[in-house]
Amino acid sequence: MAPRAQWKGFLKVAELTCPVALYTAASTSERVAFHTLNQTTGHRLRREFVDQDTGDVVDRENQVKGFEVGKDEYIILEPEEIAAATPVSDKTLSVLRFVPCDDINDVYLDKPYYLAPDGRIAAVAFGVIREAMRTQKVAALAQAVLFRRMRTVLLRPFEGGIVGNTLHFNYEIRSVQEAFNDVPEMKIEGEMLDLAKHIISTKVGSFDPKNFDDRYEAALAELVKAKMEGRTIQAPKLAKRDKVVDLMEALRQSAGVTGKPASAKTSPKKAVRAGTAPKRPAARAQSRKAS
Repeated sequence: MAPRAQWKGFLKVAELTCPVALYTAASTSERVAFHTLNQTTGHRLRREFVDQDTGDVVDRENQVKGFEVGKDEYIILEPEEIAAATPVSDKTLSVLRFVPCDDINDVYLDKPYYLAPDGRIAAVAFGVIREAMRTQKVAALAQAVLFRRMRTVLLRPFEGGIVGNTLHFNYEIRSVQEAFNDVPEMKIEGEMLDLAKHIISTKVGSFDPKNFDDRYEAALAELVKAKMEGRTIQAPKLAKRDKVVDLMEALRQSAGVTGKPASAKTSPKKAVRAGTAPKRPAARAQSRKAS
């Protein structure tokens, strides 16, 4: 059964257009889902909006959107006013520009979609655009009104079609300095770097999502199955991990070269060079001064 398109319209590159369909590429519908029940009656529960002061249930027709401007102070927006602010869709995915694939910042990628030609007649024009992008090794930045918002979409050739990612707006992305500001600058070299490179080389493989295990999902499914069969599942015992304090020793153990002493040329002290020279221990400095 063919998937249902989330959106249909036209892909427009300059004066070239072709009908296209947008399909959801990722879905959570296969996950184990639960309903909230009344433990006494076994009946399903439903959510209701309740006035936080009076405790009264508020009907849908009396619910409005409000923007908080102060404590317990709101600007009320009527449904008609919000609808008037919603951009009007012309059903066109317009390409603004093409960018080198290496310039793409993955932090901005949001939800993935598949873009395919809508009908056999559109297949030729669609194929020309896709192959030209593949040959030039570029991605397209396009805009369209999707799901009530004007969104920027990144388009890249993918197998027989095009994969599209809606992009986060710039105001949604936190500054990278917030995360990396406290990371000290240092130069890693010597045995430490060699051991780390060796560890990576021993674990090189291919990207295969089939090998990604959702252990939580599998555990929930097994729990539900056991309940249906009247079985009891024992909680797994957590494996104890030995604490490794010495970084060099941890690298050697990971690389399978335990017990190998570091040479003077590649000693741990010289393997990591920070921006400032290391300070001498206070006790040693005092003993030399006394002599």
